[in-house]
Amino acid sequence: MGQKTHPFGLRLGITEAHRSRWYAPKALYGELLVEDEKIRRFLDQRLNRRPPNAAVADIHIERTREELKVILRTARPGLVIGPKGAEVERMTQELQFMTGRKVAISIVEIKNPDIDAQLVAESVAEQLKRRAAFRRVVKTRAEGAMAAGAKGVKISLSGRLGGAEMSRTLEVKLGSLPLSTFQARVEYGFAEAFTAYGAIGVKAWVYRGFYGEAEVEDEAAPGRRMRARGRR
Repeated sequence: MGQKTHPFGLRLGITEAHRSRWYAPKALYGELLVEDEKIRRFLDQRLNRRPPNAAVADIHIERTREELKVILRTARPGLVIGPKGAEVERMTQELQFMTGRKVAISIVEIKNPDIDAQLVAESVAEQLKRRAAFRRVVKTRAEGAMAAGAKGVKISLSGRLGGAEMSRTLEVKLGSLPLSTFQARVEYGFAEAFTAYGAIGVKAWVYRGFYGEAEVEDEAAPGRRMRARGRR
């Protein structure tokens, strides 16, 4: 029986903050939780699943009594904002119509997308859809992440690789990956490639060093400023 756990869930409340940050009474909690999921799916479909791909890696949601704040982490802020802010204005209006609340959208740029685990997984999935050679794609992306400053990377593919009759798993690992160390910043990303011969799952782990080190305290996410106190 496997003993695996989600790298983000394992660190939640220790070194990672929640991606939805709000408080609600019991009667409203379920409704707001479903609304958060609808917002995330809407933005993912609009920005990541239609060309041009805006490379949105993470969506954080904050609520106050009066306002709903959506924070987008993206490698291509220009595509999200649009000419003269037209695109972000249109999205704000659509979200206001969808939720019936006042909405504000903030955009945080990912300065180094090559070591963002979610973007690494999305990039591999995108190339698999274009029928690229899966071994070369995985090896190239892993080496690219290491060259960009990651201390360790692992990419795992699962499915009918290369159109094989039986599904199998391919794994490439470079550098170190301390999955059980809470103070280690290990990011995890998952994406799916829907090919002609079936779905292929792509998982990516990227180790970026320990929390508190200068090289990892970057733009990462607005929630990191609210991060729970680290272990000593």
